[in-house]
Amino acid sequence: MEQLYLDYNATTPTKPEVVQIISEALQEVGNPSSVHSFGRRSRELIEQSRDCLAEMVGANSTDIIFTSGGTESNNMALSASGRRRIIISAIEHPSIMVAAEKLYSEVVLLPVNNNGLVTHDILLKAIGADGSDALISVMLANNETGVIQPIKELAAIAHNTGAIFHCDAVQGPGRIPINMNALGVDMLSISG
Repeated sequence: MEQLYLDYNATTPTKPEVVQIISEALQEVGNPSSVHSFGRRSRELIEQSRDCLAEMVGANSTDIIFTSGGTESNNMALSASGRRRIIISAIEHPSIMVAAEKLYSEVVLLPVNNNGLVTHDILLKAIGADGSDALISVMLANNETGVIQPIKELAAIAHNTGAIFHCDAVQGPGRIPINMNALGVDMLSISG
């Protein structure tokens, strides 16, 4: 009996042409911090990847930080905010939920409406008059329901109150266009 793979939100089968490119890259040796030719070549490959990714997500190359994956990226973003409280949706990925509980003295959970969305009113109420002590983190696309949040609008509300905005967009690449500048977010986590 032929098996059918249906868990594409968790991981996808790798296309043969991608396997080929990865295989070629793995043949390169050299510490990218070394000054010899092998190191310079490794550094060049990393910088080409950084430039390509920056173009793909509408960011500056200098703003791209490579990590081991989505969980580390989310943890780094939450750790770097310098804010006292965090406001997250009640349907965030566990990597956000767990990090929020460990890193912040105040965690505010945003309920979602019947359509699974964080609304403007819900966010404004949670922020209050002054968001300068807050990081807001809302995922772009839910990994279980597929609901896409109105990130551009939510980020604008956050900025109007002085809050900073992080978006876990791990489920987005390859499914929906992602442009960090167009979304208006301060930090964006992706994986792939």
